[in-house]
Formats: sequence, C-alpha cells, structure tokens
Amino acid sequence: MNKELVEIEQEVNSLVSKLADLKKEISKVIVGQDETVEHLLITFLAGGHALLEGVPGLAKTLMIKTLAETIHLKFSRIQFTPDLMPSDIIGTEILEEDHSTGKKFFEFKQGPIFANIILADEINRTPPKTQAALLEAMQEFEVTYSGKTYHLDSPFFILATQNPIEQSGTFPLPEAQQDRFLFYIKIGYPTQAEEKDILISTTGTKKEAVKAVITGEEIIRLQQLVRQIPISDELIDYVNRVVRATRPETTKNSYVKEWVDWGAGPRAGQAMILTAKARALQQGRLSVTLDDLKNVAYPVLRHRVIINFKAEAEAITSDDITRELLKALEFSIKDKK
Repeated sequence: MNKELVEIEQEVNSLVSKLADLKKEISKVIVGQDETVEHLLITFLAGGHALLEGVPGLAKTLMIKTLAETIHLKFSRIQFTPDLMPSDIIGTEILEEDHSTGKKFFEFKQGPIFANIILADEINRTPPKTQAALLEAMQEFEVTYSGKTYHLDSPFFILATQNPIEQSGTFPLPEAQQDRFLFYIKIGYPTQAEEKDILISTTGTKKEAVKAVITGEEIIRLQQLVRQIPISDELIDYVNRVVRATRPETTKNSYVKEWVDWGAGPRAGQAMILTAKARALQQGRLSVTLDDLKNVAYPVLRHRVIINFKAEAEAITSDDITRELLKALEFSIKDKK
C-alpha cells in the first residue's frame, strides 16, 4: 500500500472515530432512537437535509439541538407559525444612518437562515409562501433578497420537524418541496426499557453536559470523502431497478400498479447511492453494500412514492410499497449471481 493510501486510511479512521464520539455525546441526552440518530448523521454526511415526523414528546427538537451542540458550528432555531413571513427567515433591509455624513442607507440584516444547522420546527404550521422561502436555500445554498444573492456558509444543514396528528391549522408540504429533503425520517415510540430510562434521567436533578467533539471543517472533509466511496456497477443497476419499479406506468410489479399514483424520480436514485455511501463511511467501510442500500431505501422513498386514495383507505403506506419492491428485487439479484 503506497504512502498516499495509508494517509487517507488514517484520516478516515480518525474522522470515523470522531463520529463515534459524537454518537456517544448524543446518547448522554437522547435515550434509544439509534436508527434515527444514524439517519440524521447520514443525511449530514451526504450534504442533504432531513424531515423528521413524530408525535409530540419524542424529543425531535431536543435531538436536533443536542446534535448541534456536539459540532463546532452555528445553530439557529426557527419556530414556524401561521403568521411567519419569508423575511423572518431570510432577513430584511433596515434603514440605517451614517452618523458622520448624515446620509441614510438600507442595510441587509441576516435572518436565522444564516447558520450552519437550522432547526425548522413544525414546518407544516406555516403557509406555503413562507415554506417556499427555504427552497432556494436548501437547493442552491444561497438566498436572494432585493435582487442581491447572499451565499450561505458550509456546511449547511436544515432539519425540519412536523407533527403527523394535528392537522388543524397546518399546511402540508407540497411534494415538490418534500423532494428537496434527502431523508424523510419517522420517529416511533421508545421501547419499555428505553421509556423507563427516559423517565429516570429526565425527572431528577442531574443533567448531562454535552461537549462539541467535531469541527465544521472535519464535517466538510467527511462530506468530500463520502463522494469518493466506491459502489459497484451491479449495485447501481439495483438502485436503478428499484427506482424505476416505483413508477406505475412502467413497472411490471402488480403491487405498485394497484397502490401507487406517482413513482420516484431520478433524484431518488441519486439520494439512495449518496446516503448508502455515507452509511458505509459512518461504519468505517470504504465500499457500499446491498445492506446499505436497503437501509436507506425507506427514508429516501418514503416521501417520493405517492400512494393513491385506494391505498390510503386500506392503510397501505409508501413503506409497504418499498418493502414489497425490495423483497421482489432481492430474488432477481440472487438469480443473477
């Protein structure tokens, strides 16, 4: 092994070790939810954004705030409400006066979007116009105000939360905007043992302190390394078949034809590959496996496979569609081998 490869391997091992330390710090505050934390980190390493959904009281906000505390980065929280305006997110121009000359001028005051980690709390409680203010920032990593473009600092990570049970006074995210999120993460209830630990740890006097263990520069380097992780042509073909099989107009899968209205676009395949690479690196591996792709398929396709009204009536979800497709396509891979 040449010197350059040895140095890269040492760098990867060092950064992966810091990711492990980051998880330990988060576990001081967050009990259980291992898969959710893993998927948050995968989204971060892949350079994307995540949408979290769960009933109240599952520590969605606390989880994101704790993640921000473990990284040397600027954090801001935006509480979305029905009266929130786009300028409350992006910023606004304020009339200032130069005291030496007496001249007045407009100066742009940056909004909370100008941070590295953004918590968009209860994003479905604000009107579409305000939700759309996030679109340019999420996709282009910049915002435009009065014809002038302002670039956002890297890394830039939006974590949005929404409540699935309170529909009164909410504005569901349009499919086009949901597609901007790399992962759609659903948070479930803790196990009985985990819930007991939560009750003990949150009702006493002791409070665990969380420390920052990784820098923004190291996160950027990890994001660069993610894209260098190799993936075989066979696995790329597998991703291609999975994504194309979600489309009722072209698939041969009867399950999809019966229950799906719209299938996933090419961005889903890109997301599957990129997040599978991030998962491999997070676990200290320098190649993508089939298990990586299966793991990320659910949060990638959850908001990109649109079920029809018949499926909703039968309580069939997009996760059920993904499960059936993975099961069906698994046999084709085995047969190919």
